[in-house]
Amino acid sequence: MKRFLLPVLIGILGLPLGAAGGYLLRPAPATEGEPPAEAAAPRDYVDLSNQFVVPLLADGAVAGLVVLSLSLEVEAGQTEAVLRHEPKLRDVFLQAMFAHANAGGFRGSFTDSAALAPLRQALFEAAGGVLPGVVSDVLIKDIVRQDD
Repeated sequence: MKRFLLPVLIGILGLPLGAAGGYLLRPAPATEGEPPAEAAAPRDYVDLSNQFVVPLLADGAVAGLVVLSLSLEVEAGQTEAVLRHEPKLRDVFLQAMFAHANAGGFRGSFTDSAALAPLRQALFEAAGGVLPGVVSDVLIKDIVRQDD
């Protein structure tokens, strides 16, 4: 009989305590006078004109190629600024991609999101160095690896 008493007591006490906790922790109701949450600032997307080609080296010889297409997410109205700085952006992006390739970032399952995270961060930092406060994200549109 004592074996059944403990589960029954837990059920009797647990149900009202759980309901009280749910009632106390519920989200506050929205009022009609409350303004809606701020909408995200409008963004433009700028496609960089050409693909990026990154050679993969093994023992001093080209063992393959990685081809990437990038797009930049920028504040609305900043498209012209990006296009004016595209040569410099391409240069710093290639530097970041070469460093990523030399560190082995394009080996194995290079398209895994964890493997691409350092490349995305390096590209974002490179863009911020050229256009500080303008670029909010660097998008990898296409990525292909061709091994010889």
